[in-house]
Amino acid sequence: MTRNVQDFVRAPLAAAVIAAVAATTSCSSPPPAPPASSSTSAGASISASAALQTFDAGMLRSEFERAAKEVMVPGAVVLLQTPDGNLSASYGTGVRGSDQPVSTEDHIRVGSVTKTWTTTVILQLVQEGKLALADPVSKYRPDVPNGGAITMDQLLTMRSGLFNYTETLELNSAMDTQPQKAWNPEELLTLAFAHPPYFAPGQGFHYSNTNTVLLGLIAEKVEGKPLGDLFKERIFDPLGLKGTIFPDASSSSIPDPHPRGYFYGDNVLTMSNPALPEDMQKEATAGTLAPNDVTDVNPSWAWAAGSGISTAEDLKILGEALANGKLLNPELQQKRLDSVTPTNPDKPDGALYGLGIAKFGNLYGHTGELPGFNTFMGSDPGNQVTLVVWTNLAPAADGRDPAVIIARSLIAKVYRASA
Repeated sequence: MTRNVQDFVRAPLAAAVIAAVAATTSCSSPPPAPPASSSTSAGASISASAALQTFDAGMLRSEFERAAKEVMVPGAVVLLQTPDGNLSASYGTGVRGSDQPVSTEDHIRVGSVTKTWTTTVILQLVQEGKLALADPVSKYRPDVPNGGAITMDQLLTMRSGLFNYTETLELNSAMDTQPQKAWNPEELLTLAFAHPPYFAPGQGFHYSNTNTVLLGLIAEKVEGKPLGDLFKERIFDPLGLKGTIFPDASSSSIPDPHPRGYFYGDNVLTMSNPALPEDMQKEATAGTLAPNDVTDVNPSWAWAAGSGISTAEDLKILGEALANGKLLNPELQQKRLDSVTPTNPDKPDGALYGLGIAKFGNLYGHTGELPGFNTFMGSDPGNQVTLVVWTNLAPAADGRDPAVIIARSLIAKVYRASA
């Protein structure tokens, strides 16, 4: 469940103009690096524009289908908006072995995109003066290792050092043997706190779902309401998201219409490496190894870090709101966008992550992955470009994140390569 659990909800981005993150059981992992030709200046103004290529819907549709075939997904959906044209397209089927088409109206598990909901609520509480980015976590949770030295800011930016519970054998084993288990957030923290931190607070970056689960519990404590209610009141209703829900921990269902979600192998097998063993990859490519249907696995193990459900249309609205500041005041919104910095200081052109948001080249947003589903959501307010991609297979047999691979190929066709 590391890339698994971890990479599924792993979330944040990757791509040609991207920085990404995802996980198998995973709800956690750092974003892939943007292509060398893309601009990745962390503090760049959102008004800075990049040249766009001539919009060619037919070419983009063909590239979408080519990339979807490359990663062997049963089905995929893309929504692309640019100033010169839009593309809405689907590929394949929602149910293997059938001709059931997928569509932009389908509900899918969005994995770590859920992190953008949790972190946005926290930032809203900051602007309301109910907590501060500099607050120590111990102010709200005295049981957190190094809690007196970990700030809310460090939880939001994945720099707390706290162990990621989705990297534990206990969780990955349970995901395989008890797929319907309803997890309590406190159980998840117990798994995490049984392991020493990766590093001292602020001394590194490690994508950890533990951070976001803590943030969800803190939001509930401060407001005295369930996290799902906070999402509805502060994000879903204001944005008019009709197909977006935060399921109850006891629920393993997805609202209709929805595709099935598929996953090769199991969580323990892909725990340290999301790629299948070479012989199994060959079988998958030959079509003699079928992925497992994991649609109905209870997502409560991801909770505030990745158990959300949405649609492509809603993700487009959400992505634009995260990038254009519709959910925060101008000052805090700019602080959020300016917060994205390299996850590895030695690789300034690599993955960028900040206050619950990642940057993929010119696009701000997040990726999400948990067994069976992979999502990419990014928006570039300066160029008025928004891209949403989802697939109903995750990860690919070779360990790659299918939606991110597709998004990367499309981004390369939207933006002109810098000289």
